[in-house]
Amino acid sequence: MLLAIDAGNTNVVFALVEGGTIKARWRIATDARRTADEYAVWLSQLLALEDFQRSDVSGVIIATVVPRALHNLQTLSRKYFKFEPLIAGQGAAEWGIRLDVEEPHAVGADRAVNIIAAHALHPGDKIVIDFGTATTFDVADFTGAYKGGIIAPGINLSLDALVTAAAKLPRIAIEAPATNSVIGRDTVSQMHIGIYWGYIAMIEGLVARMKAEIGRPSKVIATGGLATLFEKQTQVFDAIEPDLTIQGLAMLWERAHIAE
Repeated sequence: MLLAIDAGNTNVVFALVEGGTIKARWRIATDARRTADEYAVWLSQLLALEDFQRSDVSGVIIATVVPRALHNLQTLSRKYFKFEPLIAGQGAAEWGIRLDVEEPHAVGADRAVNIIAAHALHPGDKIVIDFGTATTFDVADFTGAYKGGIIAPGINLSLDALVTAAAKLPRIAIEAPATNSVIGRDTVSQMHIGIYWGYIAMIEGLVARMKAEIGRPSKVIATGGLATLFEKQTQVFDAIEPDLTIQGLAMLWERAHIAE
């Protein structure tokens, strides 16, 4: 089985993938100081809880947007799984898609991997929205080429900034408001409305502008942990793919090994 590792700004996701199917997944808070030994102790226990062993892993691939975390993840692979890991976007795991932007070297690994998976799963022009630490909107054309996108503050960042800057505002959970009314009757309901419906308005508004600029029918694919939070309150998504990044990593791995 493949061990796919997606190191984001907030969490590192570990997933076991076999035959394109995700058998298990776990996440841990991102900490660039966390050592390979610490990862190994944590991951070994989780593997055992789901009746897996380290020896079940036949390869490792890593995507990261946290450069300082890469060394320890590589060491984890070499020391505890006995494999030289593939690094998404490098060597045998080159993207294989055209990054048609001004600074292709600056495209985040997660965004490129998402485009690879989205293009394989949903042919045609597409917009991929990833709800993570930041919310990213990425455009790929019908050939699979990455054409650019948008980076916006994630909903958690927006809420943190609001609560930090306004002394009297309480910390609230991110959830759909109790009603569809956008006129709040108390402080907490007004905050829920502002964060939740404000975020939906941003998503719908940006997608509408992107579609108009693309000029062709485009599917909207959502991914990331918070994608399902908005699913019932907007018709903007054509599909939700919770594991798009892991799927893209598995596709990169397969492509690299077919090419050998």
